[in-house]
Amino acid sequence: MATTTHTAAHTSPASLASVTLEVADIEAARRFYGAFGVEAYVRLRACDAHSTGFRGFTLGLTVSGPATVDGFVAAAVDAGATVLKPAVKSLWGYGGVVQAPDGTIWKIATSAKKDTGPATREIDEVVLLIGVEDVKATRQFYVSRGLTVAKSFGGKYAEFTAGDRAPVKLALYKRRALAKDLGVPADGTGSHRVVLGGAPGTCGAFTDPDGFTWEAPEPPAPAKS
Repeated sequence: MATTTHTAAHTSPASLASVTLEVADIEAARRFYGAFGVEAYVRLRACDAHSTGFRGFTLGLTVSGPATVDGFVAAAVDAGATVLKPAVKSLWGYGGVVQAPDGTIWKIATSAKKDTGPATREIDEVVLLIGVEDVKATRQFYVSRGLTVAKSFGGKYAEFTAGDRAPVKLALYKRRALAKDLGVPADGTGSHRVVLGGAPGTCGAFTDPDGFTWEAPEPPAPAKS
């Protein structure tokens, strides 16, 4: 059974504020993400850190209907992405998985099985889903650093409350189950090639139990006079 936790809101809740992808060719990545249509949700940073196999995470797009899923998949492929799982109908809806030229895996899905309108380029939600060895332990690790659990399915899945201005929601899933869902082997070594940024209420720089790195929150912009 899923559990939902509610806490009193405060000025600067601890949460994920940004997602930075580390890429070998930053100009090529900019062109890809602009064509894909997700440039507003990720930051890019040049990096040549060693990384092989599954990097342990995916970015998921939730959209309104199957035609919109197909549109995003087609845009990604046209820009150079590789299809890991073709978009198909399933018990829970409709979706597919692609891998960007920089290696980042994206899952595009909808809970709708039929279109109720024309395809759009609108995104309802973006989730950074990180694969972990022990969901309960990593969930508690984040709770101890101020994040609030929004949904939890025992040791299988956990989702954290997003900040008011956070473009991406953070969630946890078992690493091997995540790899299976994405259609890739679970093994991987080296850098995750992703850096998480905290909102102002989040603890400073740290690394979680599965090696995902968080940067210290950015200082607030000075007030305009």
